[in-house]
Amino acid sequence: MDLCHWVTAHPELLSLILFTDEASFTRDGINNLRNVHKWSHRNPHATCVTHFQRRFSVNVWCGVLGNRLIGPFVFDNNLTGNTYAFLRHELPGLLEDIPLMMRSQMYFQHDGTPPHYIQRVREFLNESFPNRWLGRGGPVAWSPRSPDLTPLDYYLWGHMKTLVYETKVDSKAALRRRIFAAADQIRNHPHNISSATESLLIRAENCIATGGGHFEQVL
Repeated sequence: MDLCHWVTAHPELLSLILFTDEASFTRDGINNLRNVHKWSHRNPHATCVTHFQRRFSVNVWCGVLGNRLIGPFVFDNNLTGNTYAFLRHELPGLLEDIPLMMRSQMYFQHDGTPPHYIQRVREFLNESFPNRWLGRGGPVAWSPRSPDLTPLDYYLWGHMKTLVYETKVDSKAALRRRIFAAADQIRNHPHNISSATESLLIRAENCIATGGGHFEQVL
């Protein structure tokens, strides 16, 4: 509730908040069997392979800033405090195309997962975004277990995975290529990104109206 009140009190900041998150992309991908239909006069005995003997996955970081998609950045290993410290060295390069004036006013957001909370990450955020970051232990606390309040959760990851898994993935290298190709496709539609960012204000208002309860049914 405190976060939602902060968002509704500062709607002008939505376009200045760099919303960030990580997601895992596996070989299995997403399989909705309700979207698969086989038409035949005889029983086709169709099968859909969802588990493979050789498995692989990658972890991906992305950011959304206004109508821009930042990244993706692919981690070679699982997300830990050490791998998340990539922010200090890699984030400036990922923000290279953002105007300096915007970067000087920008807020940084991430959720409260343990790798985000290690001391050196918080020290970096305090240095780079003094009083301008949202997260666990930050100047603006981010609500735990709130996937409906970040555009990456309610827009980006679902859209990106739909593009990535249009067909089966056969190798880790192909999976990486598809992730970057999907990001470029999404980046080419800045209006959709902007709409997702702006819809956070409506979500915050609905969250307040329901007293911090579930509000998906009123969206």
